[in-house]
Amino acid sequence: MPSDPLILGFDTSAAHCAAALLRGTTLLESRIEEMAKGQAERLMPMLQEMLARHGAGWHDLAALGVGIGPGNFTGVRIAVSAARGLALALGVPAVGVSTLEAQALGLPRPLTVAMDARRGEVYVQHFGPDGGPALMALDQVTGVQGALTGSAAAELAERLPQARVLPAVQPLPEAIARIAAQRRTLPLPRPAPLYLRAADACPPSDPAPLILEG
Repeated sequence: MPSDPLILGFDTSAAHCAAALLRGTTLLESRIEEMAKGQAERLMPMLQEMLARHGAGWHDLAALGVGIGPGNFTGVRIAVSAARGLALALGVPAVGVSTLEAQALGLPRPLTVAMDARRGEVYVQHFGPDGGPALMALDQVTGVQGALTGSAAAELAERLPQARVLPAVQPLPEAIARIAAQRRTLPLPRPAPLYLRAADACPPSDPAPLILEG
């Protein structure tokens, strides 16, 4: 009888390296290492260490789950690039999971996930009849029905006293892994970053140099 599939989920969309390992529906380990920088150097060793602690290797994996954002521009790219490379090398599916959807996993609907986007803004997604992910000013978030969750939920609830705040059911990397486990057999596109805000880096304002023919 074949063993339950081994699923690895990970995320670097915020100031952390986060990963979780599932055997079927059983959580083997979930880990979040807080760090402001260095995710690119830490992610792969962290994943390999997690597999080794449970007597597994890369080729034991049945699928990968990766957080695609919204979040830190560079951090999202680190995790998504790693997932694409591993999926190609191992021949396993990689499932991109929005961090907003991951935080909503297991909570009742209707639900609004609100994540701190800094600069007085929040990433918001309504889980109910409609409502995709959006970047909004904190004081412009209206029409919330049901409960709130996420890093900006408490602050938003101060402006929307009718809303109640619920904690996430499981840590972010575990939720990513569980969603990946549910979707690993579906025909999905390759993971791609979910950017709701333009990159901070801007092209130079000086005109490009003139290229002379000759």
